[in-house]
Amino acid sequence: MAAKSKSTRLKVTFECTECKNRNYDSFKNKRNDPDRLELKKYCPVCKKHTVHKESK
Repeated sequence: MAAKSKSTRLKVTFECTECKNRNYDSFKNKRNDPDRLELKKYCPVCKKHTVHKESK
């Protein structure tokens, strides 16, 4: 059996701040980025670039 990896990377979901739609998934290193991420991404629902925040 393979040993369990003690990875510091976790999967995060990004949510549009305007329409609250969850559009993107990504991975982040929780040691390098302990706070929630905010990225400017394209929202297909709003049809424009908006700020997407990391959701739970």
